[in-house]
Amino acid sequence: MTVNLTLALLAGVLFGSGVVLLMARSLVRALLGVLLMSNGVNVVFLVASGAPGRAPIVSKESAASVTIGAGGISDPLPQAMVLTAIVITLAVTAYCLALAHRAWQLSSSDNVEDDPEDTRIGQLAETNAVPDTDYQDTSDPHALADAVTDEEAHR
Repeated sequence: MTVNLTLALLAGVLFGSGVVLLMARSLVRALLGVLLMSNGVNVVFLVASGAPGRAPIVSKESAASVTIGAGGISDPLPQAMVLTAIVITLAVTAYCLALAHRAWQLSSSDNVEDDPEDTRIGQLAETNAVPDTDYQDTSDPHALADAVTDEEAHR
């Protein structure tokens, strides 16, 4: 199986550009990033499917002598996966466009703003006002006075 280097590089560039755009604050840029990443993955599927061949149409007469790959038919599974991925990408695109349009209607901007509650929690964590653990320390026997025993838990 030979890999087409041009298509492999194209897939990498598409995916990398998509990651860069996905990290932007603008919803439209993030949407374009998702589209580029999706197209990059689709190209990877086509590159991984192997050498191109004839159309994957098998008749009853030639069913016994079918070979997949060079000289035979092309593998239909990656083509079906790419077709499914295109349909899924279309649905995600429509959903993200609806979100971007609604954000534009509400705030006249498609930029994703920082959540004030998330900022406040981050500041509390920096000042160490939030405990580092979400569990109770059980190494101290006096701290276990309020703990529920196994017998009470199974009642």
